[in-house]
Amino acid sequence: MTGGLRIGASLRGGHGVTDVRAGARWMVERARAARQAGLDSLFLGDHHVTGFPYYQNVPMLGRLLGEWGDAPAGALFLLPLWHPVLLAEQVGTLAALAGGRFILQCGLGAGEAQFAGMGGTLRGRAAAFETNLAIVRRLLAGEEVTVDRPAPIRAARIGPLPPEPVQVWIAAAAPAAIDRAARLGEGWIAGPALTVAEARAQLDTYRERCAAHGRPVRATVIRRDVHVGADQADADRVADPVLAAGYRGFPPDAAVVGGPEHVGQAFAELAEMGYTEVLVRHLAEDQAEVLASYERLADVRAALVAR
Repeated sequence: MTGGLRIGASLRGGHGVTDVRAGARWMVERARAARQAGLDSLFLGDHHVTGFPYYQNVPMLGRLLGEWGDAPAGALFLLPLWHPVLLAEQVGTLAALAGGRFILQCGLGAGEAQFAGMGGTLRGRAAAFETNLAIVRRLLAGEEVTVDRPAPIRAARIGPLPPEPVQVWIAAAAPAAIDRAARLGEGWIAGPALTVAEARAQLDTYRERCAAHGRPVRATVIRRDVHVGADQADADRVADPVLAAGYRGFPPDAAVVGGPEHVGQAFAELAEMGYTEVLVRHLAEDQAEVLASYERLADVRAALVAR
């Protein structure tokens, strides 16, 4: 069955612009286009000390929620880089702004430079992830929290509290991380660089680890970097130069490029494996091409619903 597959938007946060207002405007326009296409969710990523314009997720999502309506929305947070009280306060506020369910995506984070720039180290990040997630969940549930690690917190409470429980989706690729997602999350996010075979194998691992922990398989999410053209030739015209330049080091079949029918078939294959959500990020830089691709995603979504 593929009709239940949900398609969400994962907006690119980094834009190589000289006019920083232009990059912010593009993100607003892309969120608006995703809503007009009837996509099922909206998400932003998390990255720090980039040295180029990377629009931070909390203020940007606050702006985009004004475009979004009542479909689910959320953001990724690299938990070891955030103070848990600050993060819980940001999530509580965003959830109050959102018209629908708020989803907290979270990951370990990587990169020595990113961690050093935020005053941290990669060492111990898995333990920090679990500790911070537990604190954030307690705070979002309205508890008063006092802990000694990873930093002393005394009698902390937050407000506003989310109007409904916040779901936690955990991004994971390594076997130990997939096990952590099965043990702690309400969903798991597979990475965008997976081949079809790797996507199937990692989903099997996630299911097995959920069973081992006695937990149900809930949201199974995969990101796909895409371009939807009017037809295959039109899609290749836009995507081929990007992929030929070695786009993020992805293998050739990780990106999904084609007309609406081809993209729909690729998404249907993921649904048949057992994925419940595909989050799309666009390959193209050109704003007009990205907006046109979003418009065609409406046709992809309608075809999947009709299956």
